[in-house]
Amino acid sequence: MLFQVGGQGTRPTFFEMSAAQQLPSSVRAALTYSLGVFALRRPFIHKILDYEDEFFALLMLVLETHSLRTTDASFSESLYGLRRRGAKIKLKKSNLLTNSADEVRHTGLRKRQKVLSVVFLVVLPYLKSKLQSTYNREREANLQASLWGDSDERFDGDFVSRDNDSFGSRDGSNIEASARHRCIKRVRKIVGACYPWLHAGNEGLSFAYQLLYLLDATGFYSLGLHALGIHVCRATGQEVMDTSSRISKIRSRERERLRGSPWLKALQGGLLTCAYAVLDYAQTGLIAAVFFFKMMEWWYQSAEERMSAPTVYPPPPPPPPPKVAKEGIPLPPDRTLCPLCLQKRANPSVMAVSGFVFCYTCVFKYTNQYKRCPVTLMPASVDQIRRLFHDV
Repeated sequence: MLFQVGGQGTRPTFFEMSAAQQLPSSVRAALTYSLGVFALRRPFIHKILDYEDEFFALLMLVLETHSLRTTDASFSESLYGLRRRGAKIKLKKSNLLTNSADEVRHTGLRKRQKVLSVVFLVVLPYLKSKLQSTYNREREANLQASLWGDSDERFDGDFVSRDNDSFGSRDGSNIEASARHRCIKRVRKIVGACYPWLHAGNEGLSFAYQLLYLLDATGFYSLGLHALGIHVCRATGQEVMDTSSRISKIRSRERERLRGSPWLKALQGGLLTCAYAVLDYAQTGLIAAVFFFKMMEWWYQSAEERMSAPTVYPPPPPPPPPKVAKEGIPLPPDRTLCPLCLQKRANPSVMAVSGFVFCYTCVFKYTNQYKRCPVTLMPASVDQIRRLFHDV
């Protein structure tokens, strides 16, 4: 069985479909990072980050609606020169003795398919993101409850006991707030219990469809495309030209529909021109944002690696040898002899302040009496004498 890795034919490769599917997440990461950087200087941008899911869903709603309306493709698919086509499967019988063969005929997208495509591209990812965040909060709450106990139950119990002792009954607002809190808590528990299974099932189906698409066993890359009966194909040169002419016709009709005084028409025309320019250059701008995000991510990651990498420095030079005092005991020519007794050292010991080696008994007596090193005359005590041991 052959894998489709080339770029021939109208059927896009697995890598093109995978890149088109992963592009929205990259765009979202780039926008979030950019807003986070701008929020360091403009704190009001944090309000946008607080509603990150809603902001990105609204942006993708505008882009996906415009892209499906003009090019019959999603925003990411149009960047790769792909188009969506409705797949109609007909049974073709040559004769009664032969088996029936399937014939797939591609048609343009209907309005219902465009609307459902927006639902699958915008609404379902938004709901999945909200379920993921709810599941994460519920998991953190369960972990905190397992460590410290359920603080909500303790608080509710204390609040009820104080109310019963002081007032005897609650008012309607407190009862309603408590019921709402219990309902939200119950919904979070249901999401926490069901979301892992839903997520696992969704990922399993996505993997199965992608594997079958890679093995050329199906023409649908995902379950959503199969449910909508849509095939993704490469756009031909004629289709690109037709798309450009169709966009120009749509915009000319929208300008003809403008009503009002001349200055109002000019204002509306200017706003439409600005909106068209934003939509036309939105793809380029978002791709530039993704590139900028990846570049900054690589830059900061490289900087962190350079800062965290251990620096190997050359070993420092040895300290200069201590100077022998003029009034001190001179050193013997043979370094194995003790400067005090001029005999071979017994139990060699070093004076820590100078580094000279003596017999332990000799240096101990001298230091205990004169409180200094015998050679350098540097102040010292018997606590600064270190015994030396040789390996046998």
